Amino acid sequence: MTSPRRRWYYEHITPDLYLASGLKKVLYTGQTRYQKVEIIETAPFGHSLVLDGRTQSSEADEFVYHEALVQPGLTMLDQPRSVFIAGGGEGATLREALSHRTVERVTMVDLDQEVVELCKTYLPNHHQGAFDDPRLTLIHDDAGQYLENNTGTYDFIIIDIPDPLEAGPAYLLYTQEFYNLARKRLNPGGLMVVQSGPCGPLDYKEVFTAVYKTLESVFPTLANYRVVIPSFGLAWGFILAGDAAHPLSMPAEEVDSRIASRVTRTLRFYDGITHEGLFRVPKYIREGIAGEQRLITRSNPIFAV
Repeated sequence: MTSPRRRWYYEHITPDLYLASGLKKVLYTGQTRYQKVEIIETAPFGHSLVLDGRTQSSEADEFVYHEALVQPGLTMLDQPRSVFIAGGGEGATLREALSHRTVERVTMVDLDQEVVELCKTYLPNHHQGAFDDPRLTLIHDDAGQYLENNTGTYDFIIIDIPDPLEAGPAYLLYTQEFYNLARKRLNPGGLMVVQSGPCGPLDYKEVFTAVYKTLESVFPTLANYRVVIPSFGLAWGFILAGDAAHPLSMPAEEVDSRIASRVTRTLRFYDGITHEGLFRVPKYIREGIAGEQRLITRSNPIFAV
């Protein structure tokens, strides 16, 4: 919501916490078939995409989110050639996936075509031309339905969808049923990464620990990690899932070697030293996961506050 008198943009973070940013310009506001869309420019964060009142990414710190989401999993894989992206409308997740020389094809399925077209226009620093790459197949469909109806398999699956809001389009993609389907679409040794919601001390039990427990019921090996995203006002969590070795088994030197030989752009967040620290999460998260009992299913979904 905006305050016209003071030109501030206010975002609800928790029921008792708001983030206020100096508002420079409202570039777009509207309602698609699926969600409310705002594209704004704020003084601290630059151009930002906001869906249903929640910031999805901002120019100033999107590199932290998108490198953290994509680069660890792709770097762990020996020769990743095929990538599936669920969501990722800004194109920055796509940008990171295409940065690996080994990647030959990316299938990106985003439900909301209007959002993607708006991001192409208003967020060029996010996608940096990635939508024009010939390796991309862009489809506007429900990612769950697409994977159900298409039996193609992938080396790396990226789940970059909005939070599971009760009125939003994404909550069924946080369920055990969807994760079972996604596992069937992974090639042997493949990995999946899921953006898993806030995981700071105030909110890690909202969604994050339940997503972990649900993924644990499907995949033999999990690795959770988090980064601080200033424009979110929160620490944000990710979970890497598959049947490969734990990321901490790869030394920093090997991470740096793979980045040097494969990645075609200069990374600002992720490298070998970052990798070593990324997967060492705080005690409160480890204890929260150990005590979590919720299993997310279609009949028992979970919703962010």
